[in-house]
Amino acid sequence: MNTTAKKPRLLTLKEAAKLIDGLTEYRVRLMCIDGVIKFHKFGNKYMVSERALLDYFNECG
Repeated sequence: MNTTAKKPRLLTLKEAAKLIDGLTEYRVRLMCIDGVIKFHKFGNKYMVSERALLDYFNECG
């Protein structure tokens, strides 16, 4: 079994917003709703893939 493989890290909207300067929780939520970044929804809680968020902003810059 390969234990060195990284597990994907899921972030709350608050954690995702803190990751990028100037980004707000509201904007992250809109990005999810608009299909800009992939997310998972558990009940009413949005969880964003850290890698998907960083990849999106790396492609924009």
